[in-house]
Amino acid sequence: QVQLVESGGGLVQAGDSLRLSCAASGRTFSRNAMGWFRQAPGKGREFVAAIKSGGGTTYYADSVKGRFTISRDAAKNTVYLQMNSLKPEDTAVYYCAADAEGISWSGSGYYTDYRTYDYWGQGTQVTVSS
Repeated sequence: QVQLVESGGGLVQAGDSLRLSCAASGRTFSRNAMGWFRQAPGKGREFVAAIKSGGGTTYYADSVKGRFTISRDAAKNTVYLQMNSLKPEDTAVYYCAADAEGISWSGSGYYTDYRTYDYWGQGTQVTVSS
């Protein structure tokens, strides 16, 4: 059974940093894209960042570009989201997601669409106070 388990969320002040981790089990995702999405209260699920297999190509939402960094450790079957200079508007539940197919597509559209991802974690709460 495939599982994605997020950790690292919490309550921080504006300007602080957090690092989220997503550990996958049940299969390896080293050749698959993985992503982070978030959902704030009363809002839809929003793309945050994605990373292709091998880790050489990454995509970011404009709202987090320059502040967040996605990375992966294939040996640990884990993806990370380093979040710096956090803002109150970053407050949300953050979800890790993994693509089952492992097909490489050109362009960002495939990787920023939540419908691409087949496996999802349970989410971890990030709250940023002003």
